[in-house]
Amino acid sequence: MVIFLGIIAALFAGTIIIYNGLMVSAQRVQEAWSTINTQLKRRYDLIPNLVALIKGATQYESETLEKVIEARRLAMSATDPAAKAKAENALTGALKTIFALSESYPTLKATENFQSAQQELTDTETKIQASRQFYNTVVATFNSRIKTFPGNIIANLFHIKEASYFELDPSEAEKVQQPPKVQF
Repeated sequence: MVIFLGIIAALFAGTIIIYNGLMVSAQRVQEAWSTINTQLKRRYDLIPNLVALIKGATQYESETLEKVIEARRLAMSATDPAAKAKAENALTGALKTIFALSESYPTLKATENFQSAQQELTDTETKIQASRQFYNTVVATFNSRIKTFPGNIIANLFHIKEASYFELDPSEAEKVQQPPKVQF
């Protein structure tokens, strides 16, 4: 009887330890996702200033600016990693277009405000890439823990699901090979 109770106690303690480890990993995934959202918000906050600068210097590019504004709106409303990745890829493409406009308007490119906004966006893009990489690393660790023994038993028992990676849509992966370059 004592041996049986000892085995039950060990199983119970093991379950608690594994479950707590999975919860810590799940919390790290949420923290990493929050870091991505913080950097994306910074990017979203920069875009209206950039659009205003370009709108003031260019009179005939409203269609391009509207595409950037719409891409920003869609990116801000996406919530899960897959939808967010797709919307962010569209926004990145729109931003590439907007920076290409500056080639047609040398006076815009030469202004201090535009150069400052360009540098801020470049810094933000770098931070977003680092945040995505960190998030995907944390997700890989979490997913490995719930797929391997004995974590898989506890994950199934408590209905813990895999986290989604922040990755490119396969159709977008061909289009977006590198992060946007915003230097001229």
